[in-house]
Amino acid sequence: MLPLIYHPVYSDFPLPDGHRYPLQKYRLLFERLQRLALPVEFHQPIPATRKVIDAVHDPAYVSQLLAGDLPLVKMRRIGFPWSDALIARSLTSLGGTTLTVDHALDSGLAIHLTGGYHHAHYDFGSGFCLFNDLMIAARHALTQPGIDKVMIVDCDVHHGDGTAALAADHPDIVTFSVHCEKNFPSRKPPSDLDLPLPTGTGDQDYLSAFLPLLDLALAQYRPDMVIYDAGVDVHQADALGYLALSTEGIYQRDSGVLSRCAKHDIPVAAVIGGGYHDSHTSLVPLHEQLIQAALIHFADFASSSEVS
Repeated sequence: MLPLIYHPVYSDFPLPDGHRYPLQKYRLLFERLQRLALPVEFHQPIPATRKVIDAVHDPAYVSQLLAGDLPLVKMRRIGFPWSDALIARSLTSLGGTTLTVDHALDSGLAIHLTGGYHHAHYDFGSGFCLFNDLMIAARHALTQPGIDKVMIVDCDVHHGDGTAALAADHPDIVTFSVHCEKNFPSRKPPSDLDLPLPTGTGDQDYLSAFLPLLDLALAQYRPDMVIYDAGVDVHQADALGYLALSTEGIYQRDSGVLSRCAKHDIPVAAVIGGGYHDSHTSLVPLHEQLIQAALIHFADFASSSEVS
């Protein structure tokens, strides 16, 4: 059974009317997967502890954010109004990506039905990201037996600026960002590997640029684990994306990542990442494809996990 990580709190914090964050897509995706009766098993995370957050972020920033004392200008940079529910949701999602790592190490592959908060930096949040779950999960993975190098493969349409900055002094965490060149954020600190793509890039150009570079990255860095941000804001209809992948193109991207990792016996902890549309329901089929691709390749991951 493919492990999926989810908590109802993911779609449960107050936002102003008309806010563009697609809050309900997590609940809608979970309900869709339940109706399909797929060979998956759901797991609920618990909130991350202060200790693991302070290991990645500035403790003073963490204290202000948790207490609701962060200056308004910094909350505006994050893009959410502060609330107790927002903090509960954020801490639980951090615990969820860490739990996804644990299940991936047990089963070869696991998926978190949120995650990918890659714009959170050491002492500030940005772009709907309070804390950087990818970096926290990577640091957690490195404490596990046999994991000496983690690669974060970030295919969200926006550059993983927070992750790149946080991992700059960590040679055991390799950052690989595939993103739209002319898109948020304006300042893009260098990842270990960056693949900036022109506005309007479609399926063929995207896949022919990305997948061979992924092959080279896996061969060069030889990671013991991959954390995969499978953002669907690369879709041609995305409100914030500026790339032009089709629905099938996103499936081929996800399948390409998973098949390559399975071939090399590399466990994968995946998060669904970004995706923006006025109709939250419209995002569900795009995110669902990651689970469908995972089910096709899961037997390969599971068998390699059993051998090891």
